[in-house]
Amino acid sequence: MYRQELDPLAGSLAWSALFAAIPLVVLFVMLGVFRVRAWLAALTGLTLSLVVAVLVWSMPAGQALLAATEGAAFGLFPVMWIVINALWVYELTRRSGHFDVLQRTFTGISPDVRIQGVIIAFCFGALLEALAGFGAPVAICSVMLVAIGLSPLKAATTALVANTAPVAYGAVATPVITLAQVSGLPLRDISAMTGRQVPFLALIVPFLLLYLLDGRRGLRDVWPVAAVCGVSFALAQFAVSNYGPVELSDIAAALVSAGAVLVFLRGWSPAPMVDAPEPSGSVAPSGPPGRREGEETSAVSPTSSVKTLENPERHDRWLAFAPYLIVIALFSIVAIPAVKETLLRPSARFGWPGLDVVKADGSELALTTFKFEWLGTGGTVLLLTGVLTGLLLRLPLAAWGRAYGAVLVQLRTAILTVVAVLGIAYVMNTSGMTTTLGVWLAGAGSFFALLSPLLGWFGTAVTGSDTSSNSLFGALQVSAAAETGLDPLLLAASNGSGGVLGKMVSPQNLAIGAAAVGLAGREGELFRAVLKATVILLPVMCLLVVLQASPVLSWMVP
Repeated sequence: MYRQELDPLAGSLAWSALFAAIPLVVLFVMLGVFRVRAWLAALTGLTLSLVVAVLVWSMPAGQALLAATEGAAFGLFPVMWIVINALWVYELTRRSGHFDVLQRTFTGISPDVRIQGVIIAFCFGALLEALAGFGAPVAICSVMLVAIGLSPLKAATTALVANTAPVAYGAVATPVITLAQVSGLPLRDISAMTGRQVPFLALIVPFLLLYLLDGRRGLRDVWPVAAVCGVSFALAQFAVSNYGPVELSDIAAALVSAGAVLVFLRGWSPAPMVDAPEPSGSVAPSGPPGRREGEETSAVSPTSSVKTLENPERHDRWLAFAPYLIVIALFSIVAIPAVKETLLRPSARFGWPGLDVVKADGSELALTTFKFEWLGTGGTVLLLTGVLTGLLLRLPLAAWGRAYGAVLVQLRTAILTVVAVLGIAYVMNTSGMTTTLGVWLAGAGSFFALLSPLLGWFGTAVTGSDTSSNSLFGALQVSAAAETGLDPLLLAASNGSGGVLGKMVSPQNLAIGAAAVGLAGREGELFRAVLKATVILLPVMCLLVVLQASPVLSWMVP
């Protein structure tokens, strides 16, 4: 048995925290400064985490390696299982020619690519996050943005930044439910407090998206759409998270926001983009998986494909949207408590073989229990979506196999990256390195109100999941509140609210976004692009928490 230790290096918490940060610092520096390929940077970080765990934390080498294998297994299932099947759904629609029809349909909503980008990335992406999470919104929205004419880098950046405001209530509110469980605080109070923090991000993100899409001109020309989109989303998210079913917070917000924008566009339109390129059905060779230069965009004859593109019938439009309607319908059904409970019954939960770890206080470490929820996971739902899509679009079985193979080839480096990153997370978590960093930050006294969201950001940046960040640091935030005299509800919610801003810079999600649009190996460029957004938004969240901890906004705490 291995027992975690908080200050293994000469009994100094500060020096121990410094060494604990080495794998992450090296990983992000290699990505952002030296532009090293993500899979190589992740493997380097994994090697360093193993070395630090064994040499500094005195974790047995066998236990450290087993922790890495559990992280790798989690990276394959459920994380990459979701992403692979999400991109398979896309590839099936592309090969049938209906993804091009989808592009034309979005053009029909508004010819302005900036408005299309906000609707796809923010509204539709939020709905996917609400239902699935775990990278599915980034994977699906990235390729949809490429289809409306964005460059691969801009599409992936936009999708990652947009995947911020809905994360706290993503996957049917799993992060806040988990936070309530680990912190021991009432779910209703946790949800209400979170719903008084993250909606402020929703007010800002649509404007950031416009800037990403078209710079200052985008803000000047299309700001009313961003305002309608952000305000409607924020109000709906606040209302449902505080007074309605917690699980429906993001679903309601996404639908209300999309509806508000569509109604607003009936009476308003921006000045046309004079130099805007005409969107086309073709995608550059560096674009989404499976597309090669000169390849036909449809599994049907070229003539019928061109006809479909130039004048899509209502039937074609319904078929183009059908896969995403199926996604929404299936995830909504799975979210029903009775259905979810039934699907989870065949699941397997077991302690990772050979991994025997307890916390510093001798209590059980839940992280060593692996959950193989093969039937109820989002990836299986997306697999069923792909099967139904293939049948609905009348694609031959051979095309199904070719599409799946193309996705696997495209994602090969992303899979390696995600496996290595989750390996780092599990080695750091099981050895106690992550807890050491958290406890060191918690020693800041009343200043911890400023650092609390940073701790959540750090947890999500490492693991790629706000749920995992809440699992790691939720109880720690409550303990820090007791030591510093701050409100435990405020700090616990701040962990999840700060965590949503770490998702865009997580190597796991960077790899997913890059692979979705054919930029595997260029994750460093993507990291630098999204880093600007997190640098803008994170101080906003920290300032909000500080004000809520002071008499200025303390009335916002339930």
